[in-house]
Amino acid sequence: MLTSVDSDILKVLADPLRLKIVTLLAREALCTTHLVEETGARQTNLSNHLKVLREAGLVDTEPCGRWTYYRLRPGALSALAGELGALAAAARETADSGRKRGC
Repeated sequence: MLTSVDSDILKVLADPLRLKIVTLLAREALCTTHLVEETGARQTNLSNHLKVLREAGLVDTEPCGRWTYYRLRPGALSALAGELGALAAAARETADSGRKRGC
C-alpha cells in the first residue's frame, strides 16, 4: 500500500536555510552560536527557523549549561525517506510495466 508523503515536512525542508540546518544537525548536535557561524545567518533569523523545525518534529533541544543544543530527530527523516522510497518504487514499477491510462 502506497502512503502519502507528508507535505508539511516537505514544505519545512523546502526552505534553503532550514535544509542547511538539517544537513548540519545530521552530522552533530550544535548550538545557535555554531549554527550562526556555519550558515552565516543572523541569530534571530536562525532562531525562527529552528522554531519551525522543532514544531515540525524534526529537531529536539538539549540544554547544556547556558547553551541549548539542537539535534536532528532521525526518526522523522526516516519516515519521510520511507514514503519517498515507496513513491520511487511505484514509479519504477509503472515505468517497467508501461502502464498508461486511456491510451
